[in-house]
Amino acid sequence: MRNIVIVTFGSILIGFAYNFLLIPHEILSSGLSGIAIMLGLVTPVNTGVLNFLLNLPLLILGVMKLGKRFIGYTILSVVVVSVSLYIIPVYKMTNEPLLASIFGGVIAGVGVGIIFRASGSSGGFDIVAMLLNKKRDLPLGALISGMNAVVVLISGFIFSWDAALYTLVSIYATGKVIDTIHTSHIKLTLMIVTSKGEEVKKKLLGSLYRGVTIMDAEGAYTGEKRKVLFTVITRYQLGEVKDMIKEVDSTAFVNITQTTEVIGMFDRG
Repeated sequence: MRNIVIVTFGSILIGFAYNFLLIPHEILSSGLSGIAIMLGLVTPVNTGVLNFLLNLPLLILGVMKLGKRFIGYTILSVVVVSVSLYIIPVYKMTNEPLLASIFGGVIAGVGVGIIFRASGSSGGFDIVAMLLNKKRDLPLGALISGMNAVVVLISGFIFSWDAALYTLVSIYATGKVIDTIHTSHIKLTLMIVTSKGEEVKKKLLGSLYRGVTIMDAEGAYTGEKRKVLFTVITRYQLGEVKDMIKEVDSTAFVNITQTTEVIGMFDRG
């Protein structure tokens, strides 16, 4: 329930940033939402409707490639963002486009960042970025910003190059805020002590693109045999990993420490 509230709140923030700051100045946001804003400005179709329709193919891809929890929160976010864009009136909060691009980008970044922290996304290029992030350890904000060059170019050709530059400012602000809030590139080392070592190992290897080291151990007090599993994950994966461990062995002992640096192969080995 807590994550549902967080995803809903973050999605409403995004809708507010678009309708109060970006759209009135013809400034596009990042990703498919930016394309939806552009189409909403040049056609009579509401931006919220367009945002939902454009996200449908990627949501289907996410169902096939990403975890149920992640895609469930993402579907919720896409629906709430689309409804917010439909319900919240378009209002020019400031007459200064530079202020609109900066604060619109920051507020949208806060919304997307807290949605990521709740193990979801706002859809669009976020889904593509998550797929890439699972394969390669790169900051999500940088990935999303890198995929948005086409949005900036479209803004320049359709509206004006001033609008394109304001769009670039907005996208940059959004990406920096996402990285600040989400910090997916922070590594965590997990030491898992469990009597169901093989089951936990299979669960982790089946769901993570990370290596797992397993060792034999013995309880000092009970003398019972245990398995100790070591793995390094990103901070983004922590909630998912804790759920997987609890599902297999609710009594497992898990020690979680922040890792300063990883040398060698970080992907599955």
